Amino acid sequence: MRALIQRVARAEVAVEGRVTGRIGAGLLVLLGVTHDDGAEDVEWLARRVAGLRVFADSVGKMNLDLGASGGAALVVPQFTLYGDARRGQRPDFTAAARPEHAEPLCEAFCQALERAGLRVERGVFRAHMKVELINDGPVTLMVESPPRREPGPAIAP
Repeated sequence: MRALIQRVARAEVAVEGRVTGRIGAGLLVLLGVTHDDGAEDVEWLARRVAGLRVFADSVGKMNLDLGASGGAALVVPQFTLYGDARRGQRPDFTAAARPEHAEPLCEAFCQALERAGLRVERGVFRAHMKVELINDGPVTLMVESPPRREPGPAIAP
């Protein structure tokens, strides 16, 4: 899973002119899912996003996480985070998970953030969305769940 995270003063997402999610100060999380992502990736990434200390403390240092800052998260599914534009003029999206795999994982990610005590607003999966934001800082980070290793062959003593 990939998350492009922006610390925002405010953000909102709309579909066909109707606002589906709106936050004040907090994190805008653009979320991408690839084929082999699963529950382990959801939990790891949600813990990482919830724990990112990117908000100013009383002396102006980035020491507070989202919960301590009193902010909220706006999670927007975005398959284009797995686009590959290294060749040709049209990006290749074959690394992005199919919707039937990605959508439940996006919702599970939002629910994991909510279980961490955070207020979460959502974009709409498979919709053409308009996202407005005021990036605060700017602070923008890419976070990706770690790859899982396949067990190697057993080594005889």
